[in-house]
Amino acid sequence: MEGFDLTGRVAIVTGGGSGIGKATARMLAQRGAHIAIAGRRAEKLEIAAELIRKESGGRCLVVATDVRKPEQCLELMEKVAAEYGQIDILINNAGGAHGHVPLSKMDPSKWDRDVTLNLSAAQYCSQAARPHLKKTRGCIVNVSSLAGMHGTQGVGAYSAAKAGLQMFTKVASAEWGPAGIRVNCIACGMIATEAAHDGWKKSGFDAKGACQVFPLKRYGEMDEAAHAIIFMASDASSYITGETLAVGGGPQIGGMIAVEE
Repeated sequence: MEGFDLTGRVAIVTGGGSGIGKATARMLAQRGAHIAIAGRRAEKLEIAAELIRKESGGRCLVVATDVRKPEQCLELMEKVAAEYGQIDILINNAGGAHGHVPLSKMDPSKWDRDVTLNLSAAQYCSQAARPHLKKTRGCIVNVSSLAGMHGTQGVGAYSAAKAGLQMFTKVASAEWGPAGIRVNCIACGMIATEAAHDGWKKSGFDAKGACQVFPLKRYGEMDEAAHAIIFMASDASSYITGETLAVGGGPQIGGMIAVEE
């Protein structure tokens, strides 16, 4: 387990107040990292930070940040570096789709909002973090979606942005690899976050039924996504960069014959 030891490293998690971001921040702290969580809602971040401190006995800095604004991303990195003296890991987790709208009715402002949050924000944070990560030969993990691999109707802007995030991962890894910075990505499928459960309940969506087309026939848990992020953020993946790892219960493959289990 030596490759997974993060003792003394400094990790930033955007969107760290809930869902996959919160689960990841907790797991990073449990493995010895000093944590900084960022998001727009300071009160939610404070609740998550208190839990992280209590569980791990370590440090967790809260930085209220709108990652859609480049100047705030720069301020985030400066505050974390001033508090901890270094930055080793950046988890670009902030994201999400704003409702379900067909492309034919997509308002330009809503398109821009989803693209900025799910793609541009990762560039803003990564660019701001790069000088610090160069010093520590650190790494970046971008959190994408299977929607960026296969597309999802009704969330075209989100799908396009997540596909862009995966290509951003490739290009950044090539450009920044010589500086010792690794850049990888995970693409999450149906993960049972708090927000997902709320959405399923409100819409009457049968999540368990929908999962029957997955080889594993279930949705994923937040810790399962966090485990993949930890792998990419740790020395266990020290010779991996520019890659996107799908965390979605397996490929949905049709066939021409029935195959018995």
